[in-house]
Amino acid sequence: MPPQRMKAARFHENGPPKVVQVEEIDTPRPSPGEALIRVEAAAFNHLDLWVRRGIPIETTMPHIGGSDFAGTVVDVGQGVEDVVPGTRVLVNPALSCGTCRDCVRGEESLCATFRILGEHTDGGFAEFAVAPAANLYPIPEDISVDVAAALPIAYQTAWRALVSRARVRPGEDVLVIGASGGAATAAIQIAKLAGARVFAVTSGPPNVERVRGLGADVVYDREEVDFSRAVFNDTRSRGVDIVVENVGEPTWKGSVRALAPGGRLVTYGATGGPIVELDLRRLFWRQIEIIGTTMASRGEFEAMLRVAWTGRLMPIIDARFPLDDARAAHEYLEAGRQFGKVLLIP
Repeated sequence: MPPQRMKAARFHENGPPKVVQVEEIDTPRPSPGEALIRVEAAAFNHLDLWVRRGIPIETTMPHIGGSDFAGTVVDVGQGVEDVVPGTRVLVNPALSCGTCRDCVRGEESLCATFRILGEHTDGGFAEFAVAPAANLYPIPEDISVDVAAALPIAYQTAWRALVSRARVRPGEDVLVIGASGGAATAAIQIAKLAGARVFAVTSGPPNVERVRGLGADVVYDREEVDFSRAVFNDTRSRGVDIVVENVGEPTWKGSVRALAPGGRLVTYGATGGPIVELDLRRLFWRQIEIIGTTMASRGEFEAMLRVAWTGRLMPIIDARFPLDDARAAHEYLEAGRQFGKVLLIP
């Protein structure tokens, strides 16, 4: 049986990293349809920073963040028959009703009640966490819990963005903006697997070399060049077929300018600012598409996972912090020092 008390990194109010406290609280019990997991690794996303700072959503308070986590099942709630205690699992943090029109047609991320575990509910920045049993996936023996924990949000988001929404095809040119982040590094790997030529934008010589090491064919340092102008030079004034955007206001104009006629810009984030300008004349004259995307459907998540379990998708893990140093991990991510994923290890 799990202990009655556990450690958790949580905050009682929104604010800077100093609001995060590691506290001893009651270990949760799994409700019907849920499983209790001993967390062995949890991965940060920028989402964790936004929730801590305060965004207009309903969430738990005090709040335990951490949408991405993996570990071992230690207990199950009533009605759970296909999840066995002792199994190593990762959690799909996408929560949907399962019965609405969008869920029935396999578009769970469009569900009117769509939520994300660790954002709208308590998550995995703790020694134990509960999750719906239907959202658990066994981890193969040759995959570490660190790798498993780093997959869910970043890789399902990039998979849907490129494969389903932007419809990437072999031989196309793909430009990935903000290429040092978790979902962006995932997008580079997925685009290469799809047979695309990959252009990427990052900052600083060390990150340029790291992004090139991921397989990007052409990498631009945004502090040194106008990436949209460089893209046109390197594509013989044509532009790219797809831009993967996650920064927003600082890079938006350049991202739109970098598109070839008939190109597609797919966006899943706005870390640099959500309000952008768009010249509609460029939109209709060049017949470009602006596509929004969030998370993924269950089918897309499982398709991504099947590829990841073969080793062809490999998360970049930048740093690991012990649970007791959760505040320092928030500060590290807040400062933008990471390349890839930052993990919290209970």
